[in-house]
Amino acid sequence: MPSKRPPNTPALAYEDAEFLASEDGRPVRILSEYLGPLHRFRNANIHDTIVFFGSARLSSDGPLGRYYQEARELARLLTVWSKGLQSRVHRYVVCSGGGGGIMEAANRGASDAGGQTIGLNISLPHEQQPNAYITRELSFEFRYFFMRKLWFAHLARALVVFPGGFGTLDELTEILTLAQTHKLERPIPVLLYGSSYWREVINFEALVRHGMIDRNDLELFRYADDPQTALALLQNELQAESARVSPNFAHSMTRQSQDR
Repeated sequence: MPSKRPPNTPALAYEDAEFLASEDGRPVRILSEYLGPLHRFRNANIHDTIVFFGSARLSSDGPLGRYYQEARELARLLTVWSKGLQSRVHRYVVCSGGGGGIMEAANRGASDAGGQTIGLNISLPHEQQPNAYITRELSFEFRYFFMRKLWFAHLARALVVFPGGFGTLDELTEILTLAQTHKLERPIPVLLYGSSYWREVINFEALVRHGMIDRNDLELFRYADDPQTALALLQNELQAESARVSPNFAHSMTRQSQDR
């Protein structure tokens, strides 16, 4: 809320909307997209997330509508399981990119189970709108893709990737790169949902054959084709995790920390 000052007093810099929207105000905007979510996640007692990626173009009644329905069901199952865990904080909260398609399906499934659910929306020229199933206080709007992706990775304990296009591929390979390079101090299991789609779209075996990745890099992800199998794989990866201070950030590894 703007401070009350005598009439004709110049605005404080941090209350000056014209400055904040200017080129010179960009560093303040970037920092705000870190500190703002940090403040809200702490207030909401969010500990960690399970992130769903996938196309905004997959509708519930389209030709690939089964992916929408299965994303919704998997998010519901995960939220039911999460709510049954004994914890003083909110564990494994379903998080999406906040828009339609698979993102909507994930938030909707978590809402079906009566759980909190996060949407990290991005301001785009075509005006992607937050879907109606995001928990109100956990609905975020980002100007910068890189800050949005930081928050996907920062709290993620697992990643579920449904069929998608450029955006989904960008988000998937970002996390795989962080895992491959050991840039994060904890593993983030990656589940590729829809094995026939992913095996056709990305020829991982060819990357190995051409020496672009190591064969053991194929262990960075698993495939699943139904919600129950996906749930079991995620539970197997996550049940060994112990509760820590909330929020539980994935800290970046340095040469010094890797050597310790």
